[in-house]
Amino acid sequence: MTSAIMSPVLNDKKNSDDKAGIIAGIIAYTIWGAFPIYFVLTRMVPATEMVAHRVLWSVPFGLLIILLRRQIPDVWAALKKPKTVALLALAAISLAINWGIYIWAIQQDQIFQGSLGYYINPLIYVLVGVVFFKDKLSRLQGLSILMALIGVLILTAYGGVFPIISFLLAISFTCYGVIRKQVDIGAMPGLFIETILLIIPALAFMIWLSKTGQLQFGQLGTQTDILLMLAGPITVLPLLAFAFAARRMTLSTLGILQYIGPTLQFGCGLYFGESFTLAHALCFSFIWVGIFIYSYDALRKHRDSKLSMSKL
Repeated sequence: MTSAIMSPVLNDKKNSDDKAGIIAGIIAYTIWGAFPIYFVLTRMVPATEMVAHRVLWSVPFGLLIILLRRQIPDVWAALKKPKTVALLALAAISLAINWGIYIWAIQQDQIFQGSLGYYINPLIYVLVGVVFFKDKLSRLQGLSILMALIGVLILTAYGGVFPIISFLLAISFTCYGVIRKQVDIGAMPGLFIETILLIIPALAFMIWLSKTGQLQFGQLGTQTDILLMLAGPITVLPLLAFAFAARRMTLSTLGILQYIGPTLQFGCGLYFGESFTLAHALCFSFIWVGIFIYSYDALRKHRDSKLSMSKL
């Protein structure tokens, strides 16, 4: 998942929401939310090879988008800055780890853990801000984190399962977001450079798989090969829709829309018949309450900010 969650890279430059922006945001998060369906359909392909396919097929499709949007100058400008390239390389590594964990989780019938990971991701952002950037934690933010913690403890103690996959997903994507926050580059040029930086190891890995007889591409039929080639478009298109939405919406609205993704993933878990216990129900209930509190606090702060600006 490139980002099923609102990226901290963006700046809230608008005070109102554009209808087209809202539609684009819904499209982006809906595609991200439907990812489990795609990875269930391709579950015969190991997660590591799937990550390589996402990288491989994202490069040509991403280049097409970059050309259509006339962003080649942005790409060249970024590539001339060693610090920018180094940060994007670290971001690419975090992103690849996140992709690999998520795909593996879906293939192992751990869709609920994947969903949980992206529910708690914004709360991990808050904790990182407090610990590393000395942000102040509001009472409501603290309460939302406490509710999430209670939910995780219930799942761990009562259900006997510590959601390690969820935390790895949330932490890896938080690392990606924090790194990208340090880079002044658009979402699409940034992703394109990240995939370029990953293309050599991805190709090398696929060549090794081919030589050792482990490459699944070309071995499982035309339908599967087409699905694997679609890894590029399904990676790039939702990000493009998200970038379009982010320029036409307030971050507070994007913050609410971001929960479409994990909610649809949760629904996919139910649809595919994944085991859903009482411990899961209690855990998600506490998480949802925490998310509601978090979203209310974000909306309240945004409203107060608008009122303060209007008085200037």
